[in-house]
Amino acid sequence: MDRAPSPGPDLVADTLAWIEQRLDERLTLARLADRAGLSPYHFSRLFTARMGLAPMAHVRGRRLVRAARRLAAEPDLRLVDLAFEAGFESQEAFTRAFGRRFGVTPGRFRRGLATLPPDGDPAMSTSTEMSRAVAHLPDLVTLDAFTVAGPTRRFDQATASTIPDLWSAMIRGLPFVDGQVPSWATYGVVWSADKVEGRFDYMAGVGVRPEGSLPAGFVRKTIPAATYAVFRITLDGTALHPQVKRAMATIWGELIPASGLTMAGSPDFELYDGRFTPDRPGTVIDVHVPVTV
Repeated sequence: MDRAPSPGPDLVADTLAWIEQRLDERLTLARLADRAGLSPYHFSRLFTARMGLAPMAHVRGRRLVRAARRLAAEPDLRLVDLAFEAGFESQEAFTRAFGRRFGVTPGRFRRGLATLPPDGDPAMSTSTEMSRAVAHLPDLVTLDAFTVAGPTRRFDQATASTIPDLWSAMIRGLPFVDGQVPSWATYGVVWSADKVEGRFDYMAGVGVRPEGSLPAGFVRKTIPAATYAVFRITLDGTALHPQVKRAMATIWGELIPASGLTMAGSPDFELYDGRFTPDRPGTVIDVHVPVTV
């Protein structure tokens, strides 16, 4: 049976070790998530936050590292056989992936023209410094359904660093009168996460009424009624995006697994209140993660 006894603080480390023992097997996101006792959506969020890449991208990377070692150790091994054994559909697909990972073709690697990079083995990212700036608030919060609107874009791990551009676009559309809720609170909403590649939809938005005109480029989204675990990020006055990125790794990679809560499938969001000042030390962001009760 694949399932682990229960999720805990070492869930990702346990999954990494489990993957290493089964690189020859058919691994899917659904199987990894089931083994961890989480939904594919939340397992992918947790794993990606901790490791910096999606679960199946990690599996492919580990298979490529093992393939590189075999290339160096087995001079008579055919590339086409190695490609299939590494889970690729063709030698051409394997060669492309190998080149992206190591910077050379398999043939050049075999001739000693490159070596395994220092990060050839998995290493979990750490967030010790950020842990002190992120707190799991003790009480669950139940909110009625509400509606937000703002510019929206689909991101992946490579483009997530451009999320601040979305906030700039949202701010340029403010204020507007018809339909905007009279509050300066803003929301960073995440939904529709891709279960394999780590893509997700993100909105930089403000509260709005269910109907009414919106600025150009704004779209409307209703957040359903839900109960949330709330994680508070306290900023230190330095650049905002790196702090949020590190905090999300702590929340999804450490605090949520340790909480014992079961995540729900509705959108999660960052709440920035009307007093939010990103460069003022002590300013807070409350991250709301939906849970089942």
